[in-house]
Amino acid sequence: MRTLLARLGLGIFLGMVSTRSVSAAEAVKATLAGYAVLPAMSFVPPPSDAGSGFVVSGRFAAINNQRVEEIASVEGKSFVDGRTTGISLPFVGQPIQGFSGIETLARDRFRVLIDNGFGSKANSPDALLSFHEVAVDWENGQVRLTKSVFLQDPNKVIPFRIANEFTTRRYLTGADLDPESIQTIGDLHWIGDEFGPYLIATDGNGKVVAFFETEVDGKVVRSPDHHTVTTPATPGAVNFEARRSRGFEGMAASPDGRFLYAMLEGPLYLGEPPALETVGDKEVLRILEFNVEERKWTGKSWKYPLEVAGNNIGDFNMIDATRALVIERDSNEGDPRLACKGEQKTDCFPKAAEFKRVYLIDLAQADSAGLVKKVAYIDLLDIADPKGIGKTATVDGRFTFPFVTIENVDVVDDQHIVVANDNNLPFSAGRLPNAADANEFILLNVGNFFTLR
Repeated sequence: MRTLLARLGLGIFLGMVSTRSVSAAEAVKATLAGYAVLPAMSFVPPPSDAGSGFVVSGRFAAINNQRVEEIASVEGKSFVDGRTTGISLPFVGQPIQGFSGIETLARDRFRVLIDNGFGSKANSPDALLSFHEVAVDWENGQVRLTKSVFLQDPNKVIPFRIANEFTTRRYLTGADLDPESIQTIGDLHWIGDEFGPYLIATDGNGKVVAFFETEVDGKVVRSPDHHTVTTPATPGAVNFEARRSRGFEGMAASPDGRFLYAMLEGPLYLGEPPALETVGDKEVLRILEFNVEERKWTGKSWKYPLEVAGNNIGDFNMIDATRALVIERDSNEGDPRLACKGEQKTDCFPKAAEFKRVYLIDLAQADSAGLVKKVAYIDLLDIADPKGIGKTATVDGRFTFPFVTIENVDVVDDQHIVVANDNNLPFSAGRLPNAADANEFILLNVGNFFTLR
């Protein structure tokens, strides 16, 4: 990615701070330039030395996380509104799904990160953590898996007990970490985790070589899934600063590889009594700076203002030294043109998507309160497709990307970005009302988007 960025010649310096107010972002129309799909039911076998138990995945993703051994016996349902998705678990194999981070390797080649598996620590102990490389055939609309790397901790770098604690390779599972963002710097892959939240680094074979707690304003930040947070013996308060599933969702890297910018998915709980962090009337998300060479948090942070309270971010990637792409989205799914009207039927979406955007932000134009400037945005529910590249997903020349979890965005070249969804197999159905989502990749021509300031 940094090679591509260097060719763009868009770099300016960090550190410049403006005291002017954050202005309203400009809407920019994008045009669909490519569309490719990896089918929902795409699997890989586990590593041969991982143990026979990982031949099957999703045993604990049923009601109340109870073990279910019979293959395809538990019906998948949308976690947004309970619609059936047409796919059942447990599965044979490890699913290639849940893309939660992306890196551009070439116009048709990407590295993608798999999240924790089935949504929680409790239901994902048989989901192996991994990242993959895929080749995308934009012309024919197909995605091919070319490489798989499974995360492991044989040297016991992670300081807490993992699910495979007493094995040789100590493969990591969704009961240990929830990887949501990835950046490659030199020969290391840096991964942002949502459970701790933690920051880890692995080598090219997926072996963990470094582990870091998260610090904000000089203090360690924890979620309910942090390894030191336990259920109290008697009813009462349990203190933590990040809500469950609101750890690191996006993580960008400076073009020179000196810094990582890890971004929390939800506002922190601060103060006494704890309250969500806001600036004015906006909930804000922290962007935390990590010095890669010194291996420590610098103490510097920015604040990303959510456009709508309760929104989440899906991904975060730099396009130059100070400007970045951020996905901001609501928690709904489904094409708004197929929203249920009146009676909720099976052929419509009860909670159709309303807010799915890619923002262009600028850290250098942060105001005196630390709020980054939102320069412009692309509406993923209103993408022009005059050539019908999106096939049946395009209606009257308009393509939508209406998924609940859109968690991948990166620059491809000076006029294109790639966007992809996390399909939450088998718990999301945003393309069709009762069909589990596939992994979709879209290539967008964004015109002059990158030139805006």
